Amino acid sequence: MIDLQGKVALVTGGSRGIGKAVAQRLAAQGAEVIINYVRHRTNASEVVTEIEAKGGRCVAIRANLADEASLDAMFAEIRSRYSRLDVIVSNAASGVLKPVTELKSRHWDWAVNINARALMLITQQALPLMSSGGRIVAVSSIGAVRAVSNYTVVGASKGALESLVRHLAVELGPLGITVNTVSAGVVDTDALKKFPNREEIIATAMARTPLGRLATPDDVADLILFLCSDLAAMVHGQTLVVDGGYAVHG
Repeated sequence: MIDLQGKVALVTGGSRGIGKAVAQRLAAQGAEVIINYVRHRTNASEVVTEIEAKGGRCVAIRANLADEASLDAMFAEIRSRYSRLDVIVSNAASGVLKPVTELKSRHWDWAVNINARALMLITQQALPLMSSGGRIVAVSSIGAVRAVSNYTVVGASKGALESLVRHLAVELGPLGITVNTVSAGVVDTDALKKFPNREEIIATAMARTPLGRLATPDDVADLILFLCSDLAAMVHGQTLVVDGGYAVHG
């Protein structure tokens, strides 16, 4: 019994994969959804069209979350359109997949700025619009707590993201804003296609997942929808894992 009528939600990285599934879930429950994208304009337009075709409300705003001026411009547009913001899903992610010996400082800066710093800046911009409370959900991955080949800077940035969520939870809880992390296991999205050992990752995950299948973007979106609802009013400062039991299998 989830009703998001009258709510406004921002989903970063909302044009594909998990972000797209989240945007569709929130819109289906009545929220007006803002999807952020940076490169995939056609995909973003398709998400807007799909949501509107089902009677939902959605707009797409382009912004590079690694660039503060671009993020500022995005929020200027949000403030011009809306008087409130009830939900933030920080899903946009990026990074370079290389062995640590091949990494440059710019690779570190890029991953941390997109995957962790952006949430801090978004929260700062959004707080004046969240005077009635709200929900913030960050999307992380198993690489935040486990070593994954070629995932060094991305994993470190996701670890920083999860730490940031805990600190935000302490500061924002008194304002009626819950803050949580959803950590996804192996999800076969476009991002996974960039891994040079994609097939090996999928095969290992399938063999080690007690439920016998990979998590899908919809599986992750379902948990995020729950966290954005009144049903999760007392879930706060947590990292919830969606992986079919992979992480507990040793």
